[in-house]
Amino acid sequence: MIDTTWNRRTWALAGPVIITNISIPLLGAVDTAVVGHLPEPQSLGAIAVGALIFNVLYHGCNFLRMGTTGLTAQAYGAHDGEQLRNWFFRSVLVAASIGLIISVLQSPILQLSLYSIGASQEVSSISEDYFNIRIWGAPFALSNIAVLGWFIGTQNVRAALISQIFMNGLNIVLDLWFVIGLGWGIEGVAIATLASEISAVILAFFLARKIMNKMPGTFKLSRLLDLSNLRRMFSINSNIFVRSLALQFALLTLTATGARIDDITLAANVVLFNFFLFTSYALDGFANAAEALVGQAVGQKNRLECREAVLATGKWAIVFALIFSIIFWFGGNTLINLLTNIVEIREAAREYVQWLVLLPVIAVWSFQLDGVYIGATWSREMRNGMLLSLLIFLVLLFLLVPIFANHGLWAAFTIFMGVRGATLMIWYPNLELSIAKKTEREF
Repeated sequence: MIDTTWNRRTWALAGPVIITNISIPLLGAVDTAVVGHLPEPQSLGAIAVGALIFNVLYHGCNFLRMGTTGLTAQAYGAHDGEQLRNWFFRSVLVAASIGLIISVLQSPILQLSLYSIGASQEVSSISEDYFNIRIWGAPFALSNIAVLGWFIGTQNVRAALISQIFMNGLNIVLDLWFVIGLGWGIEGVAIATLASEISAVILAFFLARKIMNKMPGTFKLSRLLDLSNLRRMFSINSNIFVRSLALQFALLTLTATGARIDDITLAANVVLFNFFLFTSYALDGFANAAEALVGQAVGQKNRLECREAVLATGKWAIVFALIFSIIFWFGGNTLINLLTNIVEIREAAREYVQWLVLLPVIAVWSFQLDGVYIGATWSREMRNGMLLSLLIFLVLLFLLVPIFANHGLWAAFTIFMGVRGATLMIWYPNLELSIAKKTEREF
């Protein structure tokens, strides 16, 4: 029986993260609305292309947040203030270095991206203007991702909430000022994003300093580049990077397969997938809570605390997954109507809405167990589970899509999400056992 203390701890971490995550699609909606009022119709396509490039770049570097959260949470559980400081500066150093490399390689990255997307010359030209400004924010954007992981690992989600809401809020205000007020066009959108990313990192450093002042120990520069810790960090991050690439490949394959069926099917899938993304943003709050609480338990070498953290965060994740499924069951058609008024797309989306009903209760296990494994820094198992799931997904696409068309595509994706959760669930007892062995070695 999970007591109310664990419920409070779960919600103290998950609540602010859910609010933060929900602000992300709001920012995208404001960008779209602002650019949608520009006289050039190509601007809307250009902002979509530019945002896609940065989404791929930054999502591919999401290991900076995940790896930092797990390592920081374990140091937090061990009450190692010196190591907590070192993980902060190590993660920022690595993030900023990767960001600088991306900035230096901006020309080949842009050309390869535009070639892969295949947009028109007009759209590509405007996208290039947007990209060439925003790319200089890469070191700051990636540092912000790493610091966000550190905040979650130290269970200071209030700081994470403040920094992310500040960044997104400032971006929205500057969007309106630069584009509508000053008439800077799509360059104004890029400058607004760049300014908000830089400002958010400055604020995050200020908040991190306040947190560090309350910690025991001091920062020692000599330990910052400790080889054993750097090797551990790179090992964890490289596994998560491979896992993230495999996930992005699966999502791109989902979109590309729908596009090959026909344009209406592609549009219907985009509508439905937007609802699934919103669901994942909300459920990620409980996964992030699991990252922090499980990492703390591993740092304390406390097997019972780990299990309680898994049960408490998992319980609430399952409850909310069921709520989303019920909403989609009774209100799916209404939600589809809110996103599009094109009759053909509405009818197509309604045909596949049952998959949207099923997905939350299937996918919640993979979301939640990802959080558990990140907290325990079991990144190798995450990587292996994702690669196995991707292989099964591709085989199912080959078998099901020729027979069942888009229903086969959604069935393959649903099974893909299920296999992700199943593989991690099978390996979970070994995770608990490893904590018990660590405890035994101390006696």
